[in-house]
Amino acid sequence: MKKKVLIVFAHPEPTSLNRQLVDVAVRTLQEQGHEVLTSDLYGMGWKAVFDEHDFPSRADPERLFFVQESGHSYASGRQTEDIASEQQKVLAADAIILQFPLWWFGMPAILKGWVDRVWAYGLAYGYKNAGNRYRYGDGAFKGKRALLSVTAGGPAVDYSPRGINGPLEQLLFPITHGTFFFPGMDVLPTHTVYGTGRITADAVAAAKAAWRSRLEGLFEEAPIPFRPQNEGDYPDGHVLASHVAVGQTGLLAHERWA
Repeated sequence: MKKKVLIVFAHPEPTSLNRQLVDVAVRTLQEQGHEVLTSDLYGMGWKAVFDEHDFPSRADPERLFFVQESGHSYASGRQTEDIASEQQKVLAADAIILQFPLWWFGMPAILKGWVDRVWAYGLAYGYKNAGNRYRYGDGAFKGKRALLSVTAGGPAVDYSPRGINGPLEQLLFPITHGTFFFPGMDVLPTHTVYGTGRITADAVAAAKAAWRSRLEGLFEEAPIPFRPQNEGDYPDGHVLASHVAVGQTGLLAHERWA
């Protein structure tokens, strides 16, 4: 069945590996019959800073309270055109792919700014004006798939379970579990190309082939089994029940594994 896929990518160099992986994704998904939407943040000149200029009509002109102003702008249809346009892409998409280089253990600032500005109150959080009722498995983006495609300059061993940088999935937990799962998306395991700081032409070709193969299962692959907020594991909506993940703490306690 034909799907819509949004690819949001952040790299300033048009010949970069990240850009090449975007091109591979567009071709591969279109060959599968899907419609592909793209947001080239550097090419768009995306405004990364979330500030008072994002609220053309303020609810409170005296003091800037971001949650209030974000909710007011979204609910009243008075957002800036760039924010509204990106939200329309997100809402139309069946799957969202973020393509970016790992910079200082996270996404580039321009991509973080995309999330800050596009994930409005009333949409990505505060859904249905119900506070925290619809989050972590519920929300406006429930039913959509999400995937991070990341390039890392260092070798894979640095991001292994005992690697010096820490496991990559834990480093990216604020994005996978927070940015994506919080508003309801099904999040796939991160796709990573390691060692890009000294990558060879043969390795680039192999990376492209692996990426094409991975995309073939975009709508069939099992997501990361994050624990939903509203299915009993968090009785008070905040903390895991005492009988759940006994003896576990930290990030991995919030995943269900058989």
